[in-house]
Amino acid sequence: MLSIASLRREWLSNPRGDILAGIVVALALIPEAIGFSIIAGVDPKVGLYASFSIAVITALVGGRPGMISAATAAIAVLVVPLIKDHGLDYLFAATILMGVIQIIAGFLRLDLLMQYVSRSVITGFVNALAILIFMAQLPQLTGVGWETYAMVAGGLAIIYLFPLLTKAVPSPLVAIVVLTVLAIYGGIQVNTVGDMGELPSALPFFFIPDVPLTWETLQIILPYSLTMAAVGLLESLLTAQIVDDLTDTGSDKRRETKGQGIANFFTGFLGGMGGCAMIGQSVINVKSGGSTRLSTMVSGVFLLFLIVVLGPLVSRIPMPSLVAVMIMVSIGTFSWSSIRNLRVHPWQSSVVMLATVVVVVTTHDLAQGVLAGVILSGLFFASKVQRMFTVIPALSSDGRTRTYTMTGEVFFASTDRFVAAFDFKEVVDRVVIDVSNARFWDISAVGGLDKVILKFRREGAEVEVLGLSDASATLVERFAIHDNSGAEASLAAH
Repeated sequence: MLSIASLRREWLSNPRGDILAGIVVALALIPEAIGFSIIAGVDPKVGLYASFSIAVITALVGGRPGMISAATAAIAVLVVPLIKDHGLDYLFAATILMGVIQIIAGFLRLDLLMQYVSRSVITGFVNALAILIFMAQLPQLTGVGWETYAMVAGGLAIIYLFPLLTKAVPSPLVAIVVLTVLAIYGGIQVNTVGDMGELPSALPFFFIPDVPLTWETLQIILPYSLTMAAVGLLESLLTAQIVDDLTDTGSDKRRETKGQGIANFFTGFLGGMGGCAMIGQSVINVKSGGSTRLSTMVSGVFLLFLIVVLGPLVSRIPMPSLVAVMIMVSIGTFSWSSIRNLRVHPWQSSVVMLATVVVVVTTHDLAQGVLAGVILSGLFFASKVQRMFTVIPALSSDGRTRTYTMTGEVFFASTDRFVAAFDFKEVVDRVVIDVSNARFWDISAVGGLDKVILKFRREGAEVEVLGLSDASATLVERFAIHDNSGAEASLAAH
C-alpha cells in the first residue's frame, strides 16, 4: 500500500524541475506524435490523443517514475496494414486488446524474459528502429519541390547548430518555430500538418470502437495486438532499464508492464493508437531535470492544452520541419559505435546484431527481429558453453586405476562431448570420476553420467564418482538410474 511518504517521494520531491521538464517534453512530443501518426497513416489527432492518454495514465499506474510513454514509431510501423485493410476502428480495437495482453503479461511476470535479451539484440533493435524511422520519411521527400529539401536542410542545421548557442530551449522546437514563420510569412508552398489531416479542437471522449464483436474480428486484430504488445513491452522495459541507469534508481518492471497495459487499454477507448515508452523523450525528461511521476503527468496534460488551444497554429507547421526532426531522431537513435565495434566485438555478437537489423528492416516487424536475435544468441551461447569443460585422464602407477578429473559445466548441449571424453575399451580394474570442479545442470547431464558409469561396468570396471557438489548430488540422487536394478538393460536399449 502506498504511504504518504512514498507519494511525496514519487510526486512532490522535485516539483519545479518536474514541471519545467514536463513542459519541454510536451513541446517535443507534438512533432513526434504527429510524425508517428503520419507513419501509421492516420489523422494526427490519433497520435496526439494517444500521447496525452498514455503519458497521463502511465504517470499514475506505471512502474518507472520519470519515464515518458506515448505514441511511438515502433508501434506506428506495425499498424499500417491493419488501418489500410480494415480502417481506423480496428486500430482502436487492436489497441484495447493490446492493453489486455500486456496486463496479463504483467500478472504472468513476462518482464523476467528481458534477462534473456542480450546487448547485441538490444543494439540491433535500436538500429533497426532508427532505420525504419528514416525510411518512413521518404514519402515526404519524393515528388516534391526544391523548397522542401531546402527547408529540411535548414531544419537540420538549426537542430544541430542551435545548441552551440544555448540549450535552454530544445533545438527541434526552435527549428519548427523558425521554419513555420518562414513558411507563413514567406509564402513558401510546402505541405503542412493541416494537409495531413484535421487537428483536434476538443478533448478526447470515451467511445466503443465500431467493429463487429465476432470471431472474425478477433482473428483480424489478434496478430496485430500480440505484436504491438510484445514490441511495446520490449521497448518500454528497455527504456526503463536505461532510465534506471541514468538516475541510479530501480524500478518495478512488473508494475510497468501492467501500467503500459492499462494505459493502452483506455487509450483505445479514447480514440488513440497504441504506444509505449520512448527512449529519446525519456532521456530528454531526465536531462531536463524530471525525475518523478509529476514530470510525466505534466507532459501529457500540457500536450493536450497545446493541441486543443493552439490547434490552428499547429496545423500550419510545415511538414519539412517535422521531417527534419524525425531525421534527427533517426540519427540520434542509431548506435553508430556499433559499426566500429563490428571489428572488435566477437563475431557472434556482430552476427546477432546484424541479423536483428536485417530481419526487422525486411519484415518491418520489431518482434520478429528480436526473436531472431534471441534465438541466435541462445545458439551461440550454448555452443560456447558446451566447450567449457575439460576431462584430464591419469593412470595409476600400477596400471589398474584410471582417474578422470573433470572441470566445467555439463548440460544438454555438452552431454555428448562429456561421454566421448572417456575410453571405455581401456582395460582397467577401477575408474574414478572426480567431479569436484564440475557441475551437472540438468537431467541430460545426469543421463550422460549414467551412460558413462554403466558402460564402464559393462566392461568389468568398478566405477567411483568423487566430489559431487550439493546441487549436483541432489540432481543425481533424484534422477540417476545407474544403481537401479535393470539399469544395464536400459543402456543396451540405446
